[in-house]
Amino acid sequence: MSDYAEWLSANDQYLATALADIRQRLQRAAASQKASPSEARTVDASAPVAMSPPVAAPAVAPRHAGWLSRMFGEHATEAITPAPLPAPAAQDGPPEQSSMSFEVPEETPTSGAASPAPPPASQPISALQLLAQQLGLSDFERSVLLLCIGMELDTRMPGLCAQAQHDANKPWPTFALAFAVLDQPSWDALSPERPLRYWRLLDIHQPGPQPLIGAALSADERIVNFVKGMNYLDDRLTPLLTPLAPLSLPPSQQAVADRIIDGLRHVPPGDALPVVQLVGADSASKQAMAQVVAMAFGAQAFRLSAELLPTALAEQENLIRLWQRECRLMPVALYVDAADIDHADAGAAAVKRFMARAGGLTFIDTREPWSSSAVPMVSADIAKPTSVEQRSAWQRLLGEGSEQHAQQLAGHFDFNLGKIGQVAHAALAATEKDATALGDTLWHGALARTRPSLDQLAQHIVPKASWDDLKLPEVEKNLLHQIADQVSQRGTVYDDWGFRERMNRGLSITALFAGESGTGKTMAAEVIANALGLSLYRIDLSAVVSKYIGETEKNLRKLFDAAEEGGCILFFDEADALFGRRSEVKDSHDRYANIEVNYLLQRLENFHGLAILATNMKNALDSAFLRRIRFVVNFPFPNVAEREAIWRSVFPAKAAVGPLDVALLAKLALTGGSIQGIALNAAFLAAKAGVQITMPLILDAARAEFRKLDKPVNEADFRWLETAGGKP
Repeated sequence: MSDYAEWLSANDQYLATALADIRQRLQRAAASQKASPSEARTVDASAPVAMSPPVAAPAVAPRHAGWLSRMFGEHATEAITPAPLPAPAAQDGPPEQSSMSFEVPEETPTSGAASPAPPPASQPISALQLLAQQLGLSDFERSVLLLCIGMELDTRMPGLCAQAQHDANKPWPTFALAFAVLDQPSWDALSPERPLRYWRLLDIHQPGPQPLIGAALSADERIVNFVKGMNYLDDRLTPLLTPLAPLSLPPSQQAVADRIIDGLRHVPPGDALPVVQLVGADSASKQAMAQVVAMAFGAQAFRLSAELLPTALAEQENLIRLWQRECRLMPVALYVDAADIDHADAGAAAVKRFMARAGGLTFIDTREPWSSSAVPMVSADIAKPTSVEQRSAWQRLLGEGSEQHAQQLAGHFDFNLGKIGQVAHAALAATEKDATALGDTLWHGALARTRPSLDQLAQHIVPKASWDDLKLPEVEKNLLHQIADQVSQRGTVYDDWGFRERMNRGLSITALFAGESGTGKTMAAEVIANALGLSLYRIDLSAVVSKYIGETEKNLRKLFDAAEEGGCILFFDEADALFGRRSEVKDSHDRYANIEVNYLLQRLENFHGLAILATNMKNALDSAFLRRIRFVVNFPFPNVAEREAIWRSVFPAKAAVGPLDVALLAKLALTGGSIQGIALNAAFLAAKAGVQITMPLILDAARAEFRKLDKPVNEADFRWLETAGGKP
């Protein structure tokens, strides 16, 4: 027989003996009423009733000393201080894995108690005795609870209750019945501040004006199960809570966890445990951190989304009581996920109110540090694993010969260990029969992991242009090559060569593309993204910029946080709308506009990926941005030779193109974007007429382009081009 089975047998025997005593008392009460109603024991509410003193918590056994005992004992801030004993069972495993065989601490013997005397110290403690110690029940309150539990465990109890109350319509226990049949009755057991009602151990069914003392009582289902030896999380909390999975931490994060654990161990006895505030953008790493800290004290952490917290005070108070009760019945910790709530939002007040009352070991997940005078907090910044740790994780999961894949992935993507494991396992499973495709599968799998969060904030552009499509002077083209090279070699320079260890800032790669509209800025961004195999996202200013104060910064924070995982290039088109010069503060609008620019400066400097700013108004940018930009690429108006090269490559190979004189077309002073537009419009004209794309059609499209750009159309020049180019 296992230890649990042995204890369960002893616990059942204890309950059987205790319930037998309750039945005898009810039978005697029923018999005494039949024999002599005048001598029946009654309760006089006007008579003085002895107030039972609070149960003193027994001394902590040496093996129960330590933080977990303090969590159950010295750190309790409620009026009822429970005894410092560990919780009897784990919440997830089968009963056999949860031992409740704790020895009974020495108790002060009481005469005439409804429950049998405590067993010798060598025998295991019963669940009811453990519950009484944890929640501070007096002997009378424990007997009242046992009377109500008996209704669930013994089918004879309803009839006996009706007989004892001399009323067939009352087959249930009441406080009046408890005062009549149990020893050492105490009126304060009815108080909302005493354990029976404070911890919601009893449900009181009090319809209309019925007195409290005559209301029907029933035991809470969670408590009945606990007394029977089944210690599971309250099913009213189960829909709100999710258990955190145990994960190993990399060395950099384990060092932070060790500091948190050490700080909690040194909290003086009697002081409230501070809330551990985990600050950062990576919730997955923070959840792993919370579970590791909780496991260090033998507890299981549960996640509670702040959005699920009730805002009504009565509902929140009920949730707080239920959670506080769980903290005394099980070794649990709470992880409140408030990452999507700003500390200035209205919902933050409900979170802070809940945190101030929750008690026990509690964590809160925030992006920015919160402060509250009502909640003692300790903060820890939680970052993702370092690039070197990520590379090691990739290598460990991918196996031998994966050094190149690991270096490439760690250099371009900033994943936590959980996401690395997901991508690696999926790629290995997909390439089990074709190991040569592992590299591409890993890369596309990593890219797919970064897309969902960015697709809602920016426009995804599929890069199609290549280096050959760029018609730029060699100086500008070389700068673009340098940008691509720096992005691809970040892992080598920053990590292998140690630059990351010496620099806190300036690790971002930022480029400014300046030039007239249509000179190739967007195409250049596509070329770099295509060459690196990265996703390109154009920032939609309409989705980012808001007229409401503070909303623009929130949108930008979401954007940069989503892009921090890497695998993408941020392309800010018309960047002067966001990165404009800061102005002299004349009113509140100027002040908040400057705050937006300041926030952009900070996030751009700390961004780990490649950000490209494109503008045709370089002088409108704030000088602070120019100082932080690593590359400035000027896109000049194309000269005749560059325009001729553009005309030669503007038509696809499949297009039906007639004889063209591209040298003559290059004489038109147009940008590459305008040339692309003319070629497309001429193709539609030819398709409608059912002919090839010819010089006259191109020149007709060119006339329309000039008018669109408000450029003068010199018909003499166009007639000369038509004559020189030849007519069909």
